[in-house]
Amino acid sequence: MTSYIFRYFNTIGYGETTRLLLTAAKVEWTEEHPEWPQEKPNQPFGRLPVLIEQSDDGSPDLVLSESTTIERYLARTYGFLPMDPRQAALQEQFRDRQNDVLLTFREYMSVPDSAKAGVYAKFEDLLDRVISAHTELLGENGNTGYSFGSTLSYTDMALYTFMKLFFIQIVQYSEAMPKLFKAKLTPELAKLATTVEADPLLVAYVSQKGSLAEYVLPK
Repeated sequence: MTSYIFRYFNTIGYGETTRLLLTAAKVEWTEEHPEWPQEKPNQPFGRLPVLIEQSDDGSPDLVLSESTTIERYLARTYGFLPMDPRQAALQEQFRDRQNDVLLTFREYMSVPDSAKAGVYAKFEDLLDRVISAHTELLGENGNTGYSFGSTLSYTDMALYTFMKLFFIQIVQYSEAMPKLFKAKLTPELAKLATTVEADPLLVAYVSQKGSLAEYVLPK
């Protein structure tokens, strides 16, 4: 039986959607937390996360790096993305839209005060576009809490992770920023978060200490 080793830091971050996918897939997997930076030279591209797929005898059969590559491989393998390339691409674009928001927010946190206004305007525009697109998608699907159909998808898990990680980051950065997030959090997005956490496939994830479920979105 195929099994997996997932290597990432012992924290919430770029590996969280992969943790959700592995849990939802009901596969055998373990997690390793390499000593860093000592183990950096031993990882593909010197980066984490890393996914190792093991064959029946426990030998490495596939080694993957880069978070979205790992996510999409698992999503395709275990049915959380459609087999049809066009339908899969329609879902994947929603995942890719999230990256620019997080990167621009990190840029905003790091630039000098004199440059913050311009970067913030770019960040808020990107955030508004992502929220609008996802809210429309959820509404078109009947506001069931799922993005496509009536079952959990890669898009659902990726959006859930994005919302929670983004909220965690802005709380750490500024007490004022959560007010922005609360003002922009639509009922459709809030329902997706509760639906994902209630999905039977993710019970093992939600119930564990340190999961994203411990971070409650503002109401």
